[in-house]
Amino acid sequence: MGRLLRDITRRKPIDQISPDDGGGHGLKRTLGLWQLTAIGVGGIIGAGIFSLAGAVANEKAGPAVLVSFLIAGIASAAAAFSYAEFAGLIPRAGSAYTYGYAVLGEFPGWAIGWDLLLEYTAIVAVVAIGISGYFDDLLGFMDVQLPMWMMGAPGTEPDGVASGSYKVNLFAMLLCLLIAYVLNLGMKDAARFESALVYLKVAIVLLVIIVGFFHIKAGNYTPFFPFGWSGAFTGAATVFFAVFGYDAMSTAAEESHDATRHMPKAIMYSLAISMVLYVLACLVLTGMVDYKHINPNAAFSSAFADIGLDTVGIIIAVGAILGVLTVLFTFMMGAGRVWFSMSRDGLLPGWFAKTHPTRHAPTRITWILGVASAGIAGFLPIAEAAELTNIGILLAFIVVSIAVIVLRYRRPDLHREFKTPGMPFVPAIGVIFSVWLITFLQWQTWLRFAIWFLVGCVVYFGYSRRHSALGRTGGGDHEFRT
Repeated sequence: MGRLLRDITRRKPIDQISPDDGGGHGLKRTLGLWQLTAIGVGGIIGAGIFSLAGAVANEKAGPAVLVSFLIAGIASAAAAFSYAEFAGLIPRAGSAYTYGYAVLGEFPGWAIGWDLLLEYTAIVAVVAIGISGYFDDLLGFMDVQLPMWMMGAPGTEPDGVASGSYKVNLFAMLLCLLIAYVLNLGMKDAARFESALVYLKVAIVLLVIIVGFFHIKAGNYTPFFPFGWSGAFTGAATVFFAVFGYDAMSTAAEESHDATRHMPKAIMYSLAISMVLYVLACLVLTGMVDYKHINPNAAFSSAFADIGLDTVGIIIAVGAILGVLTVLFTFMMGAGRVWFSMSRDGLLPGWFAKTHPTRHAPTRITWILGVASAGIAGFLPIAEAAELTNIGILLAFIVVSIAVIVLRYRRPDLHREFKTPGMPFVPAIGVIFSVWLITFLQWQTWLRFAIWFLVGCVVYFGYSRRHSALGRTGGGDHEFRT
């Protein structure tokens, strides 16, 4: 028992963590501050505005969807401070996995990393499905009809379409594979692609806000809480994964120039920019259209079409398709960097940690993630795919928020480029909000999480514990000694 406790609680000494450790399998540093910020904004703004805002307003919160985003944003901001402190302290790939490993121990770090692999992959699939909804809307504007079998996952046929007509969401699958291809071009070229799409997306959101402002009807805000406060809280739990793209962005610390200074700033900048745009967009959407008539699949393009601005609707649909690609980019990149880091640490087979000799990208991992996310996007309805998300991210926030408190008191001597303010109260708020939001998730979400966690335990105790690079070298700090 003593040996088991030593193994699962061994920690990577922070003083010895180097971005380039792991036998020469480090990633190439190519990202500056604004490229990192663009990746963060690209990960945060996306399905939250173009898909989830409409669905939550229509089904859960009404005009109070604005409150849902504010609640989720407050919880996210409390955790963002903790991520910013760690990002400046440990500029290495892996994000919450690496932070948990260094502070709480190998098994807690493993558990978070294992869970993020599923969460990030599922988010890629969910967003791809959401984009396909705008693609369908765009085809409708153009009077183009594709074969029914490629228009959606089985069981997602709209009213008036025979059950069984849909076989696969082909467009969503192709999007996932496209992003895998772009990421495998190397981070420098991929980041340029990402940044261009982020600028386009922000321009589209500003178009929505400015044009939509002149078509707001105050009566649409009444009642503001048609589903009560509980609806706003449930909506917050649903949209939470739309306000934490900085988490996936922080996995790219190892590919950033001067990560200790740039990464904390990029985290805070990206969240601040995104929350302002979210609040304004929700205010415009629910002011333009009565919440009961909002199209949950393509809210903004449909809203503008309903008031006779078909051209604006088409521009938004095209912009949504192109702009939301950045969310797929950020989270597939995040999943790849977590997997890469776990493999380099010996917790997963080292074969995955091999990078391309010239592009310095983990191509093997990226293609596997592309195929896996394509499978989810092609054959699962968006609601079922979305149930695979959220809980793991909330748990990651809890782990990171607790870890930043523990490390502040365990190692006050460490130089911190950025310090979480209001210690320990701000991280504690992040923990409380995350636990609270978890209680609003459906039991099916808990069941899927439990199954994935049990599979992870089998992998850890059957493989990872014995192959851990830290365990093989006999290094590390320990909570338990015999």
